[in-house]
Formats: sequence, structure tokens, C-alpha cells
Amino acid sequence: MKKNSFLEGAFVATFSILLCKILGLLYVIPFYGMIGNKGGALYSYAYSIYAIFLSLSTSGIPVAVSKLVSEYNALGQYSLKEKIYKMASNIIMIIGLTAFILLFIFAENIAYMFIGNIQGGNTIEDVTIAIRVVSVALLVVPQQSILRGYLQGHKMITTTSISNLLEQAVRVVVIVAGSYISVKVLNLPINFAVYIAVFSATIAALSSYIYLKIKIHKNRSQFLVEDTKEKVNVRRRDLLKKIFFYALPFVIIDLIRSLFGMVDSFTVVKTMVNIGYDVNVAETTLGVVATWASKLNMIVASVALGLVTSLIPNVSGSFAKKDMKDVNEKINQSYKSILFIAIPMSFGLSFLAQPVWVSFYGYDELSINIFRFYILQAILFCVHTIALNLAQTLNKSKISLSVIFSNLVFKVLLNVPMMYLLEYIGINAYYGTIVTNVLIQGSATLYIMIKLKKEFKFNYRESVKSLLKTILCLVIMLLVLIAMTFVLPLNTTTRLSSILIIIPYSLVGALVYMLVAKRINLISDIFGKDYMKQLKRKISNLKMKKIKE
Repeated sequence: MKKNSFLEGAFVATFSILLCKILGLLYVIPFYGMIGNKGGALYSYAYSIYAIFLSLSTSGIPVAVSKLVSEYNALGQYSLKEKIYKMASNIIMIIGLTAFILLFIFAENIAYMFIGNIQGGNTIEDVTIAIRVVSVALLVVPQQSILRGYLQGHKMITTTSISNLLEQAVRVVVIVAGSYISVKVLNLPINFAVYIAVFSATIAALSSYIYLKIKIHKNRSQFLVEDTKEKVNVRRRDLLKKIFFYALPFVIIDLIRSLFGMVDSFTVVKTMVNIGYDVNVAETTLGVVATWASKLNMIVASVALGLVTSLIPNVSGSFAKKDMKDVNEKINQSYKSILFIAIPMSFGLSFLAQPVWVSFYGYDELSINIFRFYILQAILFCVHTIALNLAQTLNKSKISLSVIFSNLVFKVLLNVPMMYLLEYIGINAYYGTIVTNVLIQGSATLYIMIKLKKEFKFNYRESVKSLLKTILCLVIMLLVLIAMTFVLPLNTTTRLSSILIIIPYSLVGALVYMLVAKRINLISDIFGKDYMKQLKRKISNLKMKKIKE
């Protein structure tokens, strides 16, 4: 298996995650058409609570394994990293089993907390079954995630990326085929399609787990290497402490992040009904912010997730060797890369909100209006994700933990009042959660960046220069797209016409943005002149191969 450099790993991981999100979006078209807003809300209820237990089971330990494996590899202590891997596997198996039991037993209580006595929507029984079905995935996903952490620590990003694609492909097939058979062939209620959809997480994770085990077994000689330095005897107790020391902050961060999203599940529907909105409008809003718009947001967020996958082991290695100059360069490169891609993608999707939404979900004015603003917070999500993971990787858990706790506290305190406030000043209450998220994540990201700058004397000058150039490219791109609306209007209500509109707008927007970026040397500033030369060389080589063939 091939190891990947930082940028190469970042691109491979980002491309893989992006493909996964595209696959995830493709199944949404038929799936949403079969289950509608009510089924979408049921899907959101099950996945929001599952995400919390998944965070407890998978988020911290795999990342800790990735970090520790990378560190011990850099120091030449290969036997210790194998001990870490085996210990972590046993720990995560116990945690996953415990999480499954708890979620399965208390599913009905959780369902009541979601919807209470509200009538006209999903029932407590529906929500309970959905939660219990999805809980089975907790027996498989943790084991799969520990394998990915182990490989990522070896900088084998390509293999883990392929496993991501395999998992998503299997999941999509199960959801689409299972939902179609249950609703269209067997004429079962839509809640059965949702049950199949949430169970697909188990089947997909199992297929990915088997693939990773096979790859590791076939290439075991790459992992079982003799120590290059004098062997260090470390007690199991000390290794266990180290795993928990690295893992606990990540667990807490991901747990609170899941709770952050779940605040919407607990507050949006109840608050909007209390304000005076119809329960169907309230559940539609929840479906959009918790599931359907989030899936579109993840196209942009995949950039951050891909960068983090490569960033953690690379920064860990440099940090272990005390090479702070290299750490600072990689941090700037991360911020510049993410802003260069996330900003035009977010604003482009917002500009094309109506045709994009119609293409995937059909025409719904309420959903389109929410999505138009909801997609913009993806920019802050990306930068916030990078900042949090950097603080963790640089062993500044106090900074990241204080920020994530504050995020949750402010989300709980502001979510309901913000909906009432917006309604009071004449703005629809369903924008409340978006405004709250932007205020919280924006201020939190600035705080982390300032604290790391003071602690490590980091310099963000290059990132700021890149941001200004990126904004210039964005403005020119949007001006060109606005001019296009006089020739090709964006008002469309059918899927085919929406797709036909999206294609020329996307091509023109991307072309204008890239040409301006190249003209002002933004691309070279971010990826380096050598990288651009290598890219041109690879393209030339591919052309030569085709000519010879």
C-alpha cells in the first residue's frame, strides 16, 4: 500500500469524501421522493441520536490511534504502535457494545423527548423502531473506524479513501433498492423505507471493514517492521493512559458537536409549533436543517474533512520532531486550500439554490429559502473544523474543549430565543438556527486562531492574503453569473430544466473563478509553482500515453 504526502493525502481524502457525498446525494432523489418530509423528519430523529452514540464509540480513539501511530513511526518505535493498535481495538469493541445496548434499551424514552405529545406527525413507536434499527451499526462501525485510524497513521490515505467509497456505494444501493421494494413493490408504509435506510449503515460499514482487513492482511509486511531505534519498554497502563489522553478530548468534542446538532431536533419543531407554525412546516424545517440541506452542505464540508484526514498525521509527525516552521506552513496551506474551494462552492450553491434544490428534492419554496442561507454556513463549518482539529493535534485540548463547551452552551441558550426574536422583528423563525450557528462558529474559530497564534507564534499573513484574493475571484464570478440571469433565468420548477440550468452556470462560474485565480497567481500561492509544473507534466504524460495507444 502506498503512503501519501500531506497535499497528496489531502487531495485523495477530499476527492474520496466528495465522491461519497455525491453518491449520498444521488440516492436522495429517489429516496426523498418516496418518503417525503414526514419520512425525512423520522430519518433525522434516528440519525441525530445515533450520531451522539457514534461519537462516543468512534470519534476519539481512531483519531488517537492515527496520531500515536504517526508519532511512533516518526520516532522509529514500530512495536509500540502495534501495541497501541491492539489495545485500542479491544477498548473500542467494548465501548461500541455498551453504546448499542444503551441506545436499544432507552430508544422509547428518547423518542418521547423528541416529539412529546405532538400529534399529526411521526409517532413515538415509529421513532423508537428507527432508533433501535440504527443502533445495530454501533456493533460494526467502531471496529471499522479503528482500522481507518491505524492506516491513516501510516499515511495510507488512498486505502482508507477507497474504503469510504465502498461503504457509501453499498449504503446507497441498500437504501435505494430496499426503499423501492418496500414502498413500490410491497406497498409498505414509508416508515419501513426509513428503517431500511438507517439499517444500511450497518451493512455498508461491514463491507468496508472486511475490505480493510483484507488489505492489511495482504500487506502485513509493511506494518510488522523492526524498530530502527533502541526498543523502549512501556507498560500497558502507560500506553492506555496515552490512548485516553489523546482520545478523550476528541470524544468530548465530537460528542458535544453531535449534541450541538441535536439541539435543533429537540427545539425546532416544538418552538415553531408554539410560535404558531403548522406542525408540517415545523417538521419540514427540521428535515431541511438536520438532513436534506446538510447533505448538500457536506459537499462543501468534504473539503475540510479531507484536509483533516491528512492534516492530523502530518502535523503530528512534524510536531513530534519539533519542526514548528513546517507545522505553520501546513496550517497556512490548510486554511488557504479550504477557503479557495469552500467559498466559491458555498456561494455558488446559494446562488443556484432553486435549481439545485429542485434537482434533488423537487420544488418547495420553504425548503429553498432555508437552503439559500443554510449553505453559506458551510464555509464557517470548514474553517471551524480545521481550527478545532489543529488545537487537538498540537496538544492544546483546553482551548478546543473550552470552545466546544461554549458552543453547546450558547446553542442551547440562543436557539429558541433567536427563533422568537427573528419572528418578532418580521423575519421567519426557521432562519433562527442558521443565525445562531453562524454567530457561534464564527466567534469560536477566531478565538482558536488567536490563541494558537499567541501560543506558537504562528503567522497567518499568507492565509489572509489568500483570502483577499479569493474574495476578489468570488466577486468577479458572481458578477458574471448575475449577468447570465438576464439571458438564462433561474426560476425553474422541474428537475430536468433545473439540471440544464445548473450545468452552464457551474461551468461558467468555475471557469471564470479559475481563470481569475490563475491570473492573480492565487493557485500558485496556494499549491506552489512546483505543484502546478508537476500537474502539467502529468497531463502531458497522459496525453502522450493516449497518442501511443
